[in-house]
Amino acid sequence: MAHGVTFQVLDGIDKGRVFRDLPVPVTIGREEGNILRLNDERVSRYHAKVQTDSDDFILTDLESTNGTKVNGNIVQIRRLRFGDRVSVGRSLLLFGSNEEIAARMAGMAGSATKPSLTSLSKMDPNDGMTIQTTSMADEVGNSLDFEVDLDGKANLTRDALFIGNRALPPMPLKLTPSQAARFAEIIDFMHQGLTEATENILAKDDGTQVTLEFNDWQKIVAVQMLLARYLRFIAEPPELEE
Repeated sequence: MAHGVTFQVLDGIDKGRVFRDLPVPVTIGREEGNILRLNDERVSRYHAKVQTDSDDFILTDLESTNGTKVNGNIVQIRRLRFGDRVSVGRSLLLFGSNEEIAARMAGMAGSATKPSLTSLSKMDPNDGMTIQTTSMADEVGNSLDFEVDLDGKANLTRDALFIGNRALPPMPLKLTPSQAARFAEIIDFMHQGLTEATENILAKDDGTQVTLEFNDWQKIVAVQMLLARYLRFIAEPPELEE
């Protein structure tokens, strides 16, 4: 494969960073000299390596102190697919660019019987909950082009998250320091809630299904409810006493 690989940092000190089109082989670690260097004290100096073999991306743990996980499973060597989550130290990485992940989802669309963002294959509290990842394929659509005009000069495009082919809403501009701090606290709180809810997620080897315990699923629902309450609060703010 001629092209490089992309990792997006979902959690950890470097969360929000995107390491795009890294030349293969890619070493991951905290030491200078790694292609993907993380500021995480629980990541080994040279923690893991990604290389190619034929058409496969192969992740190998380099005998790290705290180990490497792929989709919640401890691994020594594992084939990576776009959309896999790689845990090293306290950092959580998403393998692949948004375009690569969306293309994989679109390619899996044929195996989805009833495409739906909320399609669940079982809902037994005792057995956990299995989510069909292929159910989002039709939501992606064929168009991956989207732009958000922040201030007329900059756009969030390739490195921005998206849902299907819908444009991202613009970020609020010209916040006061106090407003920016409060807004950041809310977003960080939601981010932590989703991280805790999905940290124990398990996936089939082929990546077509992920399983979540019922208690963790309820954490996600709680974040959804909290977002709904924030939206209601913004739309109908309480009257301030004079």
